[in-house]
Amino acid sequence: MNIPPAYLVGIGGAVGAVLRHLVGLLVADDRLPVSTLTVNVVGSFALGTVTFLSVGSKLLLFVGTGICGAFTTFSSFSVDAVRLWEANRRRAALGYAAANTAGGLLAVGLAWVLVRGL
Repeated sequence: MNIPPAYLVGIGGAVGAVLRHLVGLLVADDRLPVSTLTVNVVGSFALGTVTFLSVGSKLLLFVGTGICGAFTTFSSFSVDAVRLWEANRRRAALGYAAANTAGGLLAVGLAWVLVRGL
């Protein structure tokens, strides 16, 4: 089956957006934007995994660009951090920014270790 690349990205994006919404419902927290942190770390792990597995370009478009692209969210992370800062929750804002950055990098590192260990 020869599915055009744009369709792969679009279908994957639809899947990722729905998953993002469901995580938002399941991991809601009024104090901190935990759902955004969750999707960014999980998405980093998923993208790292498919990348390090050296899957074909079509699967990488579907999962990496489509699903992970719609599932993760740098823009929400940025807005959330600024909102925490504006609410005078400076430590929370800095901790949240650090957790997103370190969590994403650690998740990709874990994917690398797990895939390379196979």
